[in-house]
Amino acid sequence: MREQRMAVSVLALLTLAACGTDPGSGAGSGDGGGAVRDEVPVTGVHWNVSSLTVGGRTTEAPAAAHVAIDSTGKATGNLGCNRFTADVEVDGDTVTVGPGTTTEMGCEKDVQQFEKALGSAFSGKLEAAVAGSGDARTLTLTTARGDSIALTSEPPAPLTGTAWKVTGLASDGVATSLPAGTEDKAHLTFGEDGTVEGSLGCNSFHGKAEAAGSTLTFGPLSSTRKMCPGPRMKLERALLGVLEGSTTYTIGHRSLSLTAKSGAGLHASAPAARN
Repeated sequence: MREQRMAVSVLALLTLAACGTDPGSGAGSGDGGGAVRDEVPVTGVHWNVSSLTVGGRTTEAPAAAHVAIDSTGKATGNLGCNRFTADVEVDGDTVTVGPGTTTEMGCEKDVQQFEKALGSAFSGKLEAAVAGSGDARTLTLTTARGDSIALTSEPPAPLTGTAWKVTGLASDGVATSLPAGTEDKAHLTFGEDGTVEGSLGCNSFHGKAEAAGSTLTFGPLSSTRKMCPGPRMKLERALLGVLEGSTTYTIGHRSLSLTAKSGAGLHASAPAARN
C-alpha cells in the first residue's frame, strides 16, 4: 500500500482547541513548533469528525473519521476510510499545517468523495472556535474560504454492552465491503456474563462468547431460520465463518475488529457517544 503526501490541518486545530478550553494551572513545557505542551489535555483524546461544510452544503462524516494526538505532537487518525499521520504547528489562533501522509486504500465512491473534500479543507491557515469541556468539547474549524469542519470529543467504547454495527469484512487481513444492500443489517452485542447476541444480516442469533486477553472464544450459536435475499444470506454465511471458536479481537476507540483462525474477519463500529 503506497503512501501519498497531503495536508491534514485538523490536527493543528485540535491542539489549538485544547489550548483555548483548558489553560492549565501551571507553566507547561514544550519543545517548540507544533509539539503538544504537557498541560494541554489533548493527548490520548479521540476527536470525532462530525461533518464537513463546503460551499454551504453540509455532509455527515463517515463513522470512521477521527483524529488522535500523542504526547509528542504526532497526530494520527482516519479520513473516513484511509488512515493518516502528520505533524502540526500552532501560532496563537492561527494553524499552519505541514504535509502529512495517508494510506491509499480503495473505498466506496461516496467515502472517497468525502475524503477528497476533507483533504482539501484540511490545508493552509485555519481558525478554530471551541465550546464545552472534557468529553463534551466541540470544535469548529473554518478555512480562509469559509468552509468548516465540525468535530467532537468522544469517550472510548467498551467491548461489553456496546451495540457493534458490522461495517465491513476481511480475508487474510485485506478489508472488503459488505455485500450491496446489507449495510446496517448486521450487529452484535457482548454481555458481561459471557454471552453474545445480535443479527447476522438476516437472522437474529445468540450464544456464548468469552473474552480473555485479546481472544474471544465463541460457543455454538443459535439463530432463527428465515430466508432472505441473496446478499443478506451471503453476509450471514461470512459472519458465521468469523463467529466460531477462538478469534482474536482489537478495539480502536469505537471500532472493533475480529479475526478467526481461518483468516476471515469483520470490522464493526460503535454508535456515536451522546454527551
